[in-house]
Amino acid sequence: MSQNSKSGDLPLLFQPITIKSVTARNRIVVPPLCQYSAKDGIANDWHLVHYGGYARGGAGTIFVEATGVEARGRITHGCLGIWTDEQAQALVPVVNIMKQHGAVPGIQIAHAGRKASSQRPWHGLSAMNAADAARGEVPWEVVGPSALPADEGWLVPKQLSEDEISDIVTAFGQAAARSQAAGFEALEIHGAHGYLLQSFLSPLSNKRNDSYGGDLAGRMRLALEVTKEVRKHWPDDKPLFFRVSSVDGSADGWQLEDSIALAKELKALGVDCIDCSSGGNAASATVNLIPRGLGFQVPYAAAIKKETGIMSMAVGLILDGPQAEAILQAGDADLIAVGREIMYNPFWAVQAAQDLGIDEGFEMWPEQYGWWLEKRERTFARMGHKR
Repeated sequence: MSQNSKSGDLPLLFQPITIKSVTARNRIVVPPLCQYSAKDGIANDWHLVHYGGYARGGAGTIFVEATGVEARGRITHGCLGIWTDEQAQALVPVVNIMKQHGAVPGIQIAHAGRKASSQRPWHGLSAMNAADAARGEVPWEVVGPSALPADEGWLVPKQLSEDEISDIVTAFGQAAARSQAAGFEALEIHGAHGYLLQSFLSPLSNKRNDSYGGDLAGRMRLALEVTKEVRKHWPDDKPLFFRVSSVDGSADGWQLEDSIALAKELKALGVDCIDCSSGGNAASATVNLIPRGLGFQVPYAAAIKKETGIMSMAVGLILDGPQAEAILQAGDADLIAVGREIMYNPFWAVQAAQDLGIDEGFEMWPEQYGWWLEKRERTFARMGHKR
């Protein structure tokens, strides 16, 4: 990690950051935000406008949503995939528009495991039913570490054999190779929120008694094998992220000390940054047992960074520039991920710059907007109006 010395007078949030060979213009990251709007796993104009908007709005790095490494690894029928070359090629315009507007294009590769084959959220985000079938969206077989459903009424997953696990490991590697070919500059492995890798990590969902279960080493085995395979196919000079559910939020579940142990192993395998989320082992990814408040997951990012020396990314109810800057100044994280707030305001990044007092003239905005907005400010000043 390095930073541009010429930017030393800027807030940390707006100092460029270099990981391996890739430099982002600031520390603001758009995390993977599922859109459930693909067809057959293929990106379309919605994705182009969606991701292009965040790049135009000044974010430093943007991760494309959870992208399935195989068909049964999608969460819903509307999720992106990268198990075919056609799917990867459809993401090239998305990569290009992010680059054109100055952002680092990233992608999260994922397998939904036992939480696959669910409804789109606006249809309920639960197990698919007859209403979904009437729309032509029929369920498919789901898989997991053990034959335990994600929640009552959800599909019972098929317990994966060791040979089937090996095939999924290979699929992650191929997804990484396709991501590289599509032009992505950062890659994240999804190991959180009750999806396949996290369901192996957590004792709540992994009841196996073979080498992929039991003790912590057994439960971590799949995550580490996937990371090794991905690193074979992802360039050494490009950053690799891993998203964890830092805690399950249950006394008998995955704990912070487990995440620290995993982070040490991931660091040794070439992971550059841990994306520190939490919860989601059962039901929907947004259902959490962890009490929520502003920046409620920041302590996880701080602990993992402190105990392992690996870079960390903070995410979760980070609302504005001053809050984000305070997290960085405290040394609690290296990057700040802003999800729902940046959905609410795609210009969150440049708004944060103004909140931190570094862009009064709107120079950081797209020039097509900035000159209008600066003119508006002069009008306000003449009026004696304060916003």
